[in-house]
Amino acid sequence: MAQHESTYVPKSAIAKWWDQRLPIMRLMHDSFVDYPTPRNLNFLWTFGGILTFVLVAQIVTGIVLAMHYQPSAEDAFNSVENIRRNVNYGYMIRNFHAVGASMFFIAVYIHIFRGLYYGSYKAPREILWILGVLIFLVMMATAFMGYALPWGQMSFWGVTVITNLFSSLDGIFPGLGTAIVEWLWGGYAVTGVTLNRFFSLHYLLPFVILGLVILHVWALHVAGQNNPTGLDVKTKSDTVPMSPYAISKDFLWMFVFLIMFAWFVFFLPDYLGHADNYIEANPLVTPPHIVPEWYFLPFYAILRAIPDKLGGVVAMFAAIAILVFVPWLDTSRVRSSKYRPIYKWFFWLFAFSCLALGYLGSKPAEGVYVFWARIFTFYYFAHFLIVMPIVGILETPKKLPRSITEAVLGEGGAATPKGAAAAPERR
Repeated sequence: MAQHESTYVPKSAIAKWWDQRLPIMRLMHDSFVDYPTPRNLNFLWTFGGILTFVLVAQIVTGIVLAMHYQPSAEDAFNSVENIRRNVNYGYMIRNFHAVGASMFFIAVYIHIFRGLYYGSYKAPREILWILGVLIFLVMMATAFMGYALPWGQMSFWGVTVITNLFSSLDGIFPGLGTAIVEWLWGGYAVTGVTLNRFFSLHYLLPFVILGLVILHVWALHVAGQNNPTGLDVKTKSDTVPMSPYAISKDFLWMFVFLIMFAWFVFFLPDYLGHADNYIEANPLVTPPHIVPEWYFLPFYAILRAIPDKLGGVVAMFAAIAILVFVPWLDTSRVRSSKYRPIYKWFFWLFAFSCLALGYLGSKPAEGVYVFWARIFTFYYFAHFLIVMPIVGILETPKKLPRSITEAVLGEGGAATPKGAAAAPERR
C-alpha cells in the first residue's frame, strides 16, 4: 500500500515549477487524497482524524490562553478567572481548552481499544503502535502539568501527592527519589517555582506530541492501515481512495463528535472537573479526598491497590509500559478479535476491568474499594501476561475471508465501479 503510484498532476506552470523543487503538494495529495484505504473501515477508524483535530485545537487555544495566564502562586488562580470574566471570548477559549483535554482522552482511549480489538499492533505495525504508546505517555505528562495551572486546591494537592511518589525511589537508590522530587518542585515544597516549571513544560510538550504524531502518520503510511478483518490488502479492489470515501466518513463522525464536544463547552464546561479546584490553593488545608482528573483514575486505582509505595509506583508505570510489548505478547495467528471466539470475551472483560478501575480510583482507598481494585489490577496485568500468550496458542480462530473485498461483497463479489461508494461491511 505504501508504494502506490502518484496520480498528482500540477495544474499550472507555477505548480509544476514548485513540484520539481519541493513536491509538498504531491506529498499531501498522495497521503490524504489518493492514498488507498481498505474499503471496509468502520467509524472507529475516524478517531485518528478526530484526535488530529483536537490536538490542533488544544495547541491553538493553549497559545491564546498563555498570552493571558500568569504562572505564579500569587496570580495564577486569579488570572484564570480574569480570562473567563474579562478577556474577550476568554470563557469560551478556556472552556474549549479544559473540555478539550477530556475529549482528547475520550478519543484516544477509543483509539487504543480499537487497536487492541482489531490487532492493529501486529506486524508490520509494531513501530506504529509503539509511537502511539509514546504519544499517550507524553499526553498524560502534558495533561498532568496542565491540571496544575489553575492553582486550585485539587491542582496543588494533586501535584504534591503525585510528584512525592518519586520519593519511593529512595528504596532502590538512597537519595535518588528525594533529589527528583526537589528538582521537580524547584525547592523543598510545591510553590510558584513548581508552577512556573510545569507551565513551561505544559507549553512545550504539545509540540513534542505533534512531532510524534507526524512520525505516527508516517509509520501508518509505510505499513498501511489495518482494517476490521485484519487482512492485508491483496488487490486494488480491496481499497478505495482516501478522498472522498474515508474523508467524508471522517467529517461525518467528526461532526457527531463535535456536537458532544460543544455540549460540554457551552452547557457543562465544569462538569468533568472537580469542585475543589474552584477554591484557591491553600497549603494549610488538605482536601478530604484527593483525586486526579477522570482520565488518570484507572492508573490511580492501580497505584493505590498495591500496599507498598514503591510497588504501587512501579505498577502504575508498568500499566502503561506493558502496552509497548503487546505486539510480542499476543501469539494469535490472526489480528482481528472479530474472528477470535474465545479471546473476544477476555477483551470485553479487560475493557470492563479498566472501567471498574476508573470508578474505584474515584473512591476512597479503603475497605471494599481497595479489595476490588486489587482484583481488577490483577486481571489488568494477567490479560497481557497470561491471557494473550496462552489464548493465542490454544484458540482456533473462525474462518477468515479470502480478501477484504470478499468480506464486504461476499464470495464472488465484483469490484466497486469507479466513482461508486464502497459497500458497507457486513455485520
